[in-house]
Amino acid sequence: MTRMRAVDAIVQILIKEGADEAFGLPGAAINPLYSAMRANGGIRHTLARHVEGASHMADGYSRTGDGRIGVCLGTSGPAGTDMITGLYAAIADSIPMLCITGQAPVAKLDKEDFQAVDIASIAKPVTKFAKTVLEGAQVPGVFQSAFQIMRSGRPGPVLIDLPFDVQMTEIEFDIDTYEPLPVVGPTATRAQAEKVLDMLTASKHPVIIAGGGIVNSGASDKLVELAETLGVPVVPTLMGWGAIADDHPLAAGLVGIQTSQRYGNASFLESDFVLGIGNRWANRHTGGLDTYRKGRTFVHVDIEPTQIGRVFAPDYGVVSDAGAFIDALLEAARDRVAELPDYNGWAQECRDRKARLQRKTNFDDVPMKPHRVYQEMLSAFDRDTTFVTTIGLSQIAGAQLLHVYGPRKWINAGQAGPLGWTGPAALGVVRGKPGEQVVALSGDYDFQFMIEELAVGAQHKLPYIHVVVNNSYLGLIRQSQRGFEMDYEVSLAFDNVNTPQDSSSIATGYGVDHVKVAEGLGCKAIRVERPEDLAAGFAEAERLKDEFQVPVVVEVILERVTNIAMGADLDTMNEFEDLATTAQDAPRRSTRCSTDPGLL
Repeated sequence: MTRMRAVDAIVQILIKEGADEAFGLPGAAINPLYSAMRANGGIRHTLARHVEGASHMADGYSRTGDGRIGVCLGTSGPAGTDMITGLYAAIADSIPMLCITGQAPVAKLDKEDFQAVDIASIAKPVTKFAKTVLEGAQVPGVFQSAFQIMRSGRPGPVLIDLPFDVQMTEIEFDIDTYEPLPVVGPTATRAQAEKVLDMLTASKHPVIIAGGGIVNSGASDKLVELAETLGVPVVPTLMGWGAIADDHPLAAGLVGIQTSQRYGNASFLESDFVLGIGNRWANRHTGGLDTYRKGRTFVHVDIEPTQIGRVFAPDYGVVSDAGAFIDALLEAARDRVAELPDYNGWAQECRDRKARLQRKTNFDDVPMKPHRVYQEMLSAFDRDTTFVTTIGLSQIAGAQLLHVYGPRKWINAGQAGPLGWTGPAALGVVRGKPGEQVVALSGDYDFQFMIEELAVGAQHKLPYIHVVVNNSYLGLIRQSQRGFEMDYEVSLAFDNVNTPQDSSSIATGYGVDHVKVAEGLGCKAIRVERPEDLAAGFAEAERLKDEFQVPVVVEVILERVTNIAMGADLDTMNEFEDLATTAQDAPRRSTRCSTDPGLL
């Protein structure tokens, strides 16, 4: 066998495992690994400006394709603690990601040496596996096990901590005979599939809840085939959005108390049987459980046994990989196709609701309402666009008013929702989808978190469009304060002494000049203040992106206060704005959603 440093073996393992895209920052304690990457040349590294940003880049990259694992690198001490938010975002959404930290030499551990924090203990609650490797000879086995753990069962991140002397230890290693460990996961049986099919076909108004587990297992096409075989409408969760295209006749819309469509909630409330596949019954999807569960039979399929019954007890549970379950149910359905009920009438009812129950988007107000921004985004960006976002009124309204037409085209930090995730995650998405259209969506506060990572996009030529809807407010927090009858410490507005007061501009007093900041970081940026200028603004952003190959920020100045539809239960949503009553009220919604847009 060949004798080499442990870090040289690590680089070879990363490449063989397919994890050849890294994001991070070098430092004294991780420099040995960087020296091995430089010598090998097989790993592309993107230099971030902040380690948390690097973790979100790796997370975003992992979300772009089946089986992909982004790598985040950092030195000892604060680099590891900076990764914790990124690890939390990844494990919350079942995303495999490998974080590697440098560490003080083994002899210095537990002696309060400089930056010698016990990062493995800190990271354990937000990882599937976290370990400080104390012996060089253990390095290959630890990495081999880590990749298996990341990929098996419910996917998730791991952290491996490498003391400096362990990295430098010479070990015997043969990459030619190294083999990744098999990915293991539960598989539904034919008997389980038959029982689920019996329960489904006994109902009159069934729906399938398509969770993120379907996307993770690469089973979106199989889901569509299953829905078409059964004739049953599909409700994607926020993490499963795109598993079935929004304009498919059986796509019934998003359900929830925030990120949902009116027609999605209305159709769900008419259902009597719910088959959840690879979903978590997240509270923003279900709302109050009494309303959500009333009059319905539930089957829950999940790869993780402890998810079954975690939120509520289903009538029947199946522990299985989502793709394997769909395969089994498809086989059972094909064998019984002649006796399957005809759900065409039920599916048509759902389509009729999709045509009728729309929110108005065609507002001409100045300052703008956000609804008009999303209407124009649907016109400007084609169906192959990948949207990236995280949290806030911008994300909620985006989910209510945008459309997604394929898996991994809505990339969203769903459960954790850390502010600042959007920008760096979008850079990771661009790495994973070179040449494709990537559009990020942020409110002004999310955008200001980690805004320095725009320079990464400029340095490494990672072009995408970042739409910033700016109301100079912590909008979602302000809306949640309504129940306390206060508007306290949530305004970001101020008169910027570096921005000339322009009486013709409605952006006066909005504080941070995002255009100047973006340009200072090497990117291009434009500001749009009136709805009639949105189409031209998005077209100019496309031109700038293509010409300069850098991120392009489109800042849209909104009215200061907008309340976005939400509620506590699916049947008590508060609709703060006018609803669509004609096709002209929601022009891009009706033509893209309905098989009969004239119904609106």
